[in-house]
Amino acid sequence: MKILFERLMNQTMNKSKQSLDNQDKRSIQNKNKRYFRRKSKRSSRNKSKRTFHKPLPRGDQIDYKNMSLISRFISERGKILSRRVNRLTSKKQRLMTIAIKRARILSLLHFTIDH
Repeated sequence: MKILFERLMNQTMNKSKQSLDNQDKRSIQNKNKRYFRRKSKRSSRNKSKRTFHKPLPRGDQIDYKNMSLISRFISERGKILSRRVNRLTSKKQRLMTIAIKRARILSLLHFTIDH
């Protein structure tokens, strides 16, 4: 009985090692394929996105008191719109979120819109 058990254990161990080796080979092959495929798609996408940023009007400064400017960057439900939707630079988006949060704290803006 003990001998049969040892044989079964050895067989299962060998099968698991072989399957792991095959999985490793497949994963390495798939990683290589994915890397080359993704790289070409990303390079063409990023170029078009980088070029266009929505300029703010010259007289407008990002400030918590400037409600006309802040209201353009908030959704109908009162959420801050993402940078991708706003088309702002990361620095201007950070300043905008800080201004919106300050306006909310000082109760110049509602946290949510009640229906």
